[in-house]
Amino acid sequence: MATKSRPKAAVRAAKGKGGRRPPVRVKRASDFPILPVAVGAILLALVVVVIVFIVQNNKSSSPGLDPSAAGVPCDSLEHTQIHYHAALQIIYQGNVVNLPDNLGIQLDPTGTSVKCYYWLHVHAQNKNVIHIESPANDTFTLGQFIAVWKQWAKVNDQVVPALDATHVATYTLLPGQSLYTYVDLQDGKGPVLFTGDPTTIQLKKHEVISLEIAPTGNPTRPPSFTFASGL
Repeated sequence: MATKSRPKAAVRAAKGKGGRRPPVRVKRASDFPILPVAVGAILLALVVVVIVFIVQNNKSSSPGLDPSAAGVPCDSLEHTQIHYHAALQIIYQGNVVNLPDNLGIQLDPTGTSVKCYYWLHVHAQNKNVIHIESPANDTFTLGQFIAVWKQWAKVNDQVVPALDATHVATYTLLPGQSLYTYVDLQDGKGPVLFTGDPTTIQLKKHEVISLEIAPTGNPTRPPSFTFASGL
């Protein structure tokens, strides 16, 4: 018995010819992978934050930018809100040893312009005078000045000072030597022997601090100090 032939239209449809094309599917916003995109954006933001942190941290710790020393920062300008002067004399074998010029003042690599000033610093033209210049009514100690000196010395490849039982600035006490500390408040009493920890001495206006290295039991009276006019 002969098989009945299928209608031509059906045959064409079966072969995919002449039939309707499947409708084009339009993508909707809900079809996009929102979660992976959001996670990627967050990760990118975190990477940016980490990079910025690393850059800023490297800047703050790099030589030449002078991080704070014992709570004393190094600012681009000198402050005038608080401005007074004290003096520090280091006496070795009866002679006054001057503090380094521009101590606490960071210069640029050429040495021609100032990058920053610590609130405690020394100008080259005012030998052994500590300029106390800050934007707030703070008090400062000799120990903080020594900390500034330490940081400044490290940045400028100079001898790092210390002030303790066996060191006075850049000197090491030898056997048979002792440190004698004097404080002259310019009140008519003259230099008065200070027997406590010298790092705790508060820096005051027109105060003269003398650190003398002398033979044990044989200190000498420190020389007088006169502040230049205008200081």
